[in-house]
Amino acid sequence: MANEMELDRYLNILKSTESNNECPVKCTLEIIGGRWKLRILLQLLKKEVSRFNKLKREIPGITNTMLSNSLHELEESRLIQRIQYNEMPVRVEYSLTDYGKSLLPLFYEIAAWWNNYSH
Repeated sequence: MANEMELDRYLNILKSTESNNECPVKCTLEIIGGRWKLRILLQLLKKEVSRFNKLKREIPGITNTMLSNSLHELEESRLIQRIQYNEMPVRVEYSLTDYGKSLLPLFYEIAAWWNNYSH
């Protein structure tokens, strides 16, 4: 949990932004938000390295197109890395970058908030 000094610092950041476009929460949610990105990130946190078809099996309801688009956006955001091996057939693996791994404390805080909220 954030201490009072950290909360005050964050409130000052929010107050100093001139528009909602600069809000750090809004910007973060634009990067990790949506129906599929969070699920992909959580799967990669659990498995560390995964291939496309494995991710597809682990995320019920996602289409190939949505998985492909979401992976591409997460890669552009530098949260995941895509490694292609020059083998036949071609093997591609996805994993979290250090930026992606740095989301773990955020996910922990969200889970803790949910536990408090849901009880």
